[in-house]
Amino acid sequence: MKFEALRQRVKRAEQVVAVRSHETQCNWFTLSQAWREGWTPMRIITVGLAGGFIAGKLEPGKTRFHGARWLQMIGSVSNLLASAQAAFASMQAAEAADTAEQAADKVDDAADDVAPAAAARVQPQPAPATPRNEPQPQPAEAATDVSER
Repeated sequence: MKFEALRQRVKRAEQVVAVRSHETQCNWFTLSQAWREGWTPMRIITVGLAGGFIAGKLEPGKTRFHGARWLQMIGSVSNLLASAQAAFASMQAAEAADTAEQAADKVDDAADDVAPAAAARVQPQPAPATPRNEPQPQPAEAATDVSER
């Protein structure tokens, strides 16, 4: 592959990444706004009551499930959710990379199709005419650009 084609491919890939980055920021803003709007006062109260009920049923004051174990369980669930989010993000990144690669390949194919057509439109320039009254140089003189005349 020629250097210029590689340069064009990299430039196109950078443009695709910039567009995807902008789309991701817009989607993240929309998600965070929907998340904040979704937590209405009634839902917050409901989640608080459910969490309190579960904590009361587990009887955290007794030895079978004391405060340290409660915190350990919360930490474990938090780690589980974080790893699930990371896995989802990596899947999206891989999908975006595949899409960018496919777009770059399409651009390369289109550039390859355009190059022969553009070359066919270019007409060859005629070679400059040599004066007729001067004799042609010998092959050795022509190769070295040095004339003994």
